[in-house]
Formats: sequence, structure tokens, C-alpha cells
Amino acid sequence: MLLNVAVIRPVFIWGAPGIGKSSIVEKFAESVGLPCVSLLGSQLAPEDIIGVPQIIDGKSVFCPPRLIARDEPYCLFLDELNACSQEVQKAFYSLIHDRRIGEYFLPSGSIVVGAGNRAQDNAIVKPMSSALINRMFHVELVASHRDWLAWAGENGIHAYILEYIGLRPDQLWTQPPKTEEPFSTPRSWHILSDTLHSYGDSISDKQLEIAAAGCLSARHATQFRAFVKQIHNRYAVSAIINGDQKWPDKPEDRDLLYFLAQSFRAQLIKELPPKKSKLSGSVENLSFRAKALMKDLANISLEIAQMTVSSEGDEVLPDWFIIEVIRDLPRLAVKK
Repeated sequence: MLLNVAVIRPVFIWGAPGIGKSSIVEKFAESVGLPCVSLLGSQLAPEDIIGVPQIIDGKSVFCPPRLIARDEPYCLFLDELNACSQEVQKAFYSLIHDRRIGEYFLPSGSIVVGAGNRAQDNAIVKPMSSALINRMFHVELVASHRDWLAWAGENGIHAYILEYIGLRPDQLWTQPPKTEEPFSTPRSWHILSDTLHSYGDSISDKQLEIAAAGCLSARHATQFRAFVKQIHNRYAVSAIINGDQKWPDKPEDRDLLYFLAQSFRAQLIKELPPKKSKLSGSVENLSFRAKALMKDLANISLEIAQMTVSSEGDEVLPDWFIIEVIRDLPRLAVKK
């Protein structure tokens, strides 16, 4: 989109914090061979755009800042544009629409791209005037685990995180909370990756707990720690399903048990058909084995077993499977 639209019209990218807006613009500028100059809207005053006046031959002339007034074409990235005050937004009008500031015109071939968060992201957002909105092409950026994993594999993201997001793509990004606490985004996973690389293989369980909790949503941090613990203890859902391993039953492994149970649930959702009549071969064997494993899981932790067959969430187990499990294990039915 940037390669085709931004070269002829200013583009504004909407998206949640940490989703990769800045990185995409910087990569785009690099791909077209232009330096990228970033201005952070929330930290600008009008004079940072239009410059300050200077008297020349008895007349006042506004001198735009050196950062903007360049001789060669470049990509001007107006980050957090909708966090600017109304006065700063007005200063951007001619820059965005006419590619000029006072008597200075952007060099031919220059590109202007803006970006900002949405009102629902609990970020600093101020309404943009209709005049400013109407001067730009608008596009909304959403998180894509496939695109992010492709990027992450080429940019040194820690192997644990690559494998984990491959298993739990739903945890790459979460809606920003209304309270002041860490939450999962592509950027926060990148921060965690840098932290893991810094500690190296000697990172302790406690250090991992603190590192994950400092970057991710609380639930994601707990499950990621359990995932790493699973790797260290060489547990695997496939081995449990095949009967080569049993559910971990020690009290100190409760977080690991929860992660394995959730991974087990995710595999069942993926493998079991919506209707029992569609069962065949190995999938039918999986359903029989799954019911036996649910019984073993309930004997270790009834609460985790109930969460495994819960009908809450965007993806749920087939109704026929839940009915059969609860028929055999009535205590798994959660009382409302």
C-alpha cells in the first residue's frame, strides 16, 4: 500500500500501540532508498514545524527547522500525529497537503506518512479535524502472526518466542487494558526477546518470571513461563496423548500443567470435527484417548480440567465431545 499510495498521497496508519507502525514505515523508507525523519507529535509545538521568524531585508521570514528543511528527498514520518494539540495539527496542514512550510517546499520525491493510535487503545489521542483527516489516505494496521513470525525469524527474535507464538498466535497481541500494567504486543515480545538474549542460557526460573511479567499480559506471562519449563523438562502434548508421558502432578508444576492442558485443548479444537458423524480413523482414536486424559487431568486438578472443557472463549470444543466428557465425568460441569 505504501509503495503505491504513499508515493503520490500522504498516508495515515491507524493501529494499536506496539503493533509495528514505526517499524513498517522505517522499512518502507529504506526499501525506496530514502532517509526516514521521524517527528513525535505528542512532543511538538507549532514552532517546531513552521520554525521561527527572522528579519531579512526588513521583512520577516519563517525559517523551518533543519530536521525538516532538507535539500534531498526524504520520508517524513509524523508519528502520533493525532496526539498533537490542535495548534500543531494546524501547522501540519500545508505540510501534508501542499508539501510545504511557509516558503520551503519538500524536495521532489519526498514522502509524508502519519501514524497514530485509536481512541479504544487508551493512548493519548486527540480528535483530528475533518480538514486534516480529508487530506490523507487512511489504512488500519492489524497484528498478523504469520507476517510477524516471518519478520521475527529474520531479525534474531529468541527461539523460545518464535516457537511459542507459532503455537499460540492469539497471544501475539492483546487489547490494551484500562489499568496501568504490561500487555502483549509485537513490541513487548521483542523486548522480552532482547531480555532473554541478554540473560542467556543461565536465566533462572525467577528471573524468567520477572522478565515475562515485565513485558506481557499476566496470563500470557504465566503461560510462556510454563512453556519454557515444558521445554526444560522435555514435556510434550503429543507424548502425553500417545501415552509416552503423563500429566505433571507435582504442586510446583501447576503452571506447567495448566499450559499443557491449554495446549491439549487447542489441539482438540483443531482436530475434532464439529459433528461426531464426521469422526474417522485416527481422529476417532484421539477422541477416545482425550476422554481418558480428561479423567486423569481431573484427578490432578479439577479446576484445570474444567477450564479445558469450558465453553468460554472465541474457540470452543465441539458440543458432542463436551457432552460425552461431562456424561462420563459429571463433576467437570461448571456450576453457574
